[in-house]
Amino acid sequence: MKLFKQLLVAPAALGLVAPMAASAQQVASLTGMSAVNEYMNQQDVDRFRAWESKNQVTSVNQFSDVKPTDWAYQALSNLVDKYGCVAGYPNGTYKGGQAMTRYEAAALLNACLDRVTEQTDELKRLLDEFQQELTVLRGRVDGLEKKVGKLEAQQFSTTTKLKGELNMVLGGVAYTGSAFGRGNGNNNFGTNNSAASAGTAARNAVSFNYDLRLNLNTSFTGKDLLFTRLRAGNWANSAFGGTPVNMAALDKATSYGTDIVNIDRLYYQFPIGKEFTATIGPKLRNTEMIAFRPQAYNPEILDFFTLAGAPGAYNKATGGGFGLVWKQNVKKGNPYLTASANFVSETSESGDPNSGGMFSAYGRNNVTVQLGARGNNWGLAALYRYGTCNTDLRRGTPMAVTDLPCNSSLTGNNASSNNLGLGAFWQPIQTGWIPSISIGWGYSGLSQNSAVSTANTGGNNANTINNVSAAQSWSAMFQWDDAFAKGNSAGFAFGQGVMTTSTRSGIGANDANYAFEWFYRFRVSDNISITPAVFYLSNPLGQQQNTQSTVLNNTGILVNTRFTF
Repeated sequence: MKLFKQLLVAPAALGLVAPMAASAQQVASLTGMSAVNEYMNQQDVDRFRAWESKNQVTSVNQFSDVKPTDWAYQALSNLVDKYGCVAGYPNGTYKGGQAMTRYEAAALLNACLDRVTEQTDELKRLLDEFQQELTVLRGRVDGLEKKVGKLEAQQFSTTTKLKGELNMVLGGVAYTGSAFGRGNGNNNFGTNNSAASAGTAARNAVSFNYDLRLNLNTSFTGKDLLFTRLRAGNWANSAFGGTPVNMAALDKATSYGTDIVNIDRLYYQFPIGKEFTATIGPKLRNTEMIAFRPQAYNPEILDFFTLAGAPGAYNKATGGGFGLVWKQNVKKGNPYLTASANFVSETSESGDPNSGGMFSAYGRNNVTVQLGARGNNWGLAALYRYGTCNTDLRRGTPMAVTDLPCNSSLTGNNASSNNLGLGAFWQPIQTGWIPSISIGWGYSGLSQNSAVSTANTGGNNANTINNVSAAQSWSAMFQWDDAFAKGNSAGFAFGQGVMTTSTRSGIGANDANYAFEWFYRFRVSDNISITPAVFYLSNPLGQQQNTQSTVLNNTGILVNTRFTF
């Protein structure tokens, strides 16, 4: 038995023995070993010690009158085996059924006190041996106590933790082809407006942008979360200001304005039972209220490749709303099923009911439902999103992703869309030459698209066939973790952004586009990583590009340095 545990048990044994030895008043008058020896008959004590040295009790079975069926058998066995302070009679009996004399109690008490004395000496030797180490530890503990006291006095909050992320992107996009061709005000690039000159100036330009996010995580019960994000940056919706190409936007880009701090997220999340999690707030995102995103590819370079191949379904709608996530409660490590449902009104983000408000026909409402299954190294999910007018399909050609209009002059009801996303991923249990694989496909059916002149249904102007009835997208993504060094990663992805596959006007859609991305992430430390990346966009303007003399291809080169703190 360990020394310190023995020291704790020995006094307890004394407490049990003493009442049998004498009255409380008599025991209280004893003052140590000398008093015990005076109390006992010295001749009896010497005789008992002589017998004890010759017949040391090492097992309760040495007592002829103690049987396993006796009610105190286990207690006696523990005293003999663990504490070594049980004595019997010279004839090999314990006589547990008869009264104990004071001499007998004193003998037993003396045996236990001898054991305590032995262990006290052993403890002193240990203290002397490790005196130097104990002194060092005592100094460290004192220093930690001072630091803890200082932290408690200066802490930001007892319920809130601050986490930050800073991305600094150095790079640019090269445009291959002629200057931006003819168009109209709806597509934001043409020879007769400022976008044309801006687009020309953006060719081969290098920019240095940043995105700073400060996350305040507050919990009141340890299981809930009040999430607040402050965000600032110095770029527009694309990291490379001036480009009209929707597909060139980076995941970290923001359109809040240059060097302006904004509330980027604000919501409250809490559990309901063991399997449900609810979220509600004035500023949240539909793709953040689902059980999981079905992909293992995560360099976060082009925004398109963060949307599981289905930008129309995973459109990152942000505004006021609420959501509920169900996750099957299974034994850790086993596969489980998930289900998610949420509602987001993008109009409510402004807080102005005059713009339509939540649940109205003009509320830019998004209803999202996801069903999925997930294991340790795989996952698959199907997601459906219904979007009302002025919701978009996120990333693709100008023809396909134009906001669905809220225009009472159009024939029929306001525009709306039904969007489906199917995605799956798999990753090896152990890193090596085999990469993780993520694939996704999306389909969008639209009731109406941008305003179409019913008087002009022919010709080559892209606007005349912009009455899109269906669009599709897909992506395939591959990532190697621990590539060449532990903590680093590499990968590439390719696919097609949202593109028109059929029109209501009957004119064929020639809207195909292709996107490619390569990256390698260096892990400098636990908090710093550097990611050089290259992306290539082929025919990113789709039908608009094919019917006009516009930009042919885009090549982007960048280095993203990320700090987490």
